[in-house]
Amino acid sequence: MKFFIFFFLSLAPLPSVAQSTFRVMSYNVENFFDTRDNPAKNDDEFLPSGNRHWTQGRYCHKLQQIAKVISAAGEWNTPALIGLCEIENDSVLYHLIHRTPLHKQDYRYIITQSPDPRGINVALLYQRGQFRYIQHESIPIRFSGNKHKLTRDILHVYGKIITGDTLDIFVCHFPSRYGGEKESEKDRFDAARTLRESCDSLYQTRETAQILIMGDFNDTPQDRSVSEIFAAQSFHKDTQAKDPVSHTDYYNLFANPRTTQFPGSHKYQGEWSQLDQIIVNRRLVTQESSMHIIPESIRIFAPDFLLTKDKTWRGVRPFRTYYGFKYEGGFSDHLPLIIDFQIGSSIKY
Repeated sequence: MKFFIFFFLSLAPLPSVAQSTFRVMSYNVENFFDTRDNPAKNDDEFLPSGNRHWTQGRYCHKLQQIAKVISAAGEWNTPALIGLCEIENDSVLYHLIHRTPLHKQDYRYIITQSPDPRGINVALLYQRGQFRYIQHESIPIRFSGNKHKLTRDILHVYGKIITGDTLDIFVCHFPSRYGGEKESEKDRFDAARTLRESCDSLYQTRETAQILIMGDFNDTPQDRSVSEIFAAQSFHKDTQAKDPVSHTDYYNLFANPRTTQFPGSHKYQGEWSQLDQIIVNRRLVTQESSMHIIPESIRIFAPDFLLTKDKTWRGVRPFRTYYGFKYEGGFSDHLPLIIDFQIGSSIKY
């Protein structure tokens, strides 16, 4: 009987509304490890005995800190979807949504099980009342050079929104710049090709594909991996007036600094940069679509509590968990991104 009840509830329709706002958040949460050793991964520095002294108390504090950011970013309601980078495992996500004030928000989660040597993954939190999960896959990066290179997979999740339309979500954390920006650039080219091929393939199975991509690209919107290989165009408000049926175009909502309301999501050696981005396909920027972006909502979430004085380079910087090896007890070395979509009656083309 319990199984029957669960199955029936899983098939129940999402709540129907004439118009609603659907908030999406993307956040690199900076080395969100638990305190247990994974012998198969290089997580030793984030153990109580490690050189960062990652204790249970510090871990619990980080859980509350990240929950605080999510709650604050939601304003009246927490975001419907949250893409997360640098999550170690299921335990971290379970603790985040059950042992913090987020337990009241009915979140569920999906996480990759990537071959990344340090054991960090990407994940998606979703509210069951606003997104009905159907399926997911973990997409490995297809490297053109070193076939055995290990890095984070791309998470692809799809499900139904309240209009009954399918939404495809990709959460990414492209290979880092470790070893030099130019030296590692080819790896991000390969990641961008893998992502683009995966997105384009949806048009063979979706009559009207709605594609949402978010994460840490370790490149700016102007770098070649994003602007040329993936070929994401800069989003402008007048983009919404264009034909939604031409579905091979993608728009980077964070490519224009004038729309983000802050100089960048990450600061390195005194320079802000936009490594975190959200990209959508044409259908999600067209006002006639049942789900479309609200341009005024595009912003880097940068309240005062997420920032601290930058004593080395002047100005402010993200209030981090660690600054080098010094424990600060903050939040992350990245700032979150927020966008809102308007969802209304489904329109068929």
